[in-house]
Amino acid sequence: MTASMGRAGMAAVAGLALAAGLSGCAEVREHQGYVVDRSLVASVEPGVDTRDSVQATLGDPSFASQFDDGTWYYVSRSTKQFSFGLPKPVSQLTLAVHFDKAGNVTSVDRTGLELAANIHPVADKTPTLGRKRSLFQELFGNIGAVGSAGMNAPTADNPTGGGSGV
Repeated sequence: MTASMGRAGMAAVAGLALAAGLSGCAEVREHQGYVVDRSLVASVEPGVDTRDSVQATLGDPSFASQFDDGTWYYVSRSTKQFSFGLPKPVSQLTLAVHFDKAGNVTSVDRTGLELAANIHPVADKTPTLGRKRSLFQELFGNIGAVGSAGMNAPTADNPTGGGSGV
């Protein structure tokens, strides 16, 4: 009896270990942004709706155009991710509602993942103007220079001096 109990216990432990190992491979789905109701989105019509009716139907936009008051954007995105991998987009909807100066809807554009771009930032440093100073020069470079030069006198950071003198 003890041998069969030992085998059953080993099988239970092995089953739990397998379940724990496979749980790391579970797919995680996530939604970001606007929650789309297809019937409400389809109900927005050019020439019929206004800013107020769009806001009453769809709610506040995800963001508005920065260069004019003529466009509201509603952005919705769903992603999936396996354990510690990077999230992959599954679906995306960008709804752009364009208004005229009077606040009437002129057009509604719908786009999806076809316009999404995968961006790979470059890890190089951006060159800047100025001197290259070490950590010790940054920490101790102004010892004795602060307050001793007087007004409008040259300093290490401002070799020409200057200033208004007022």
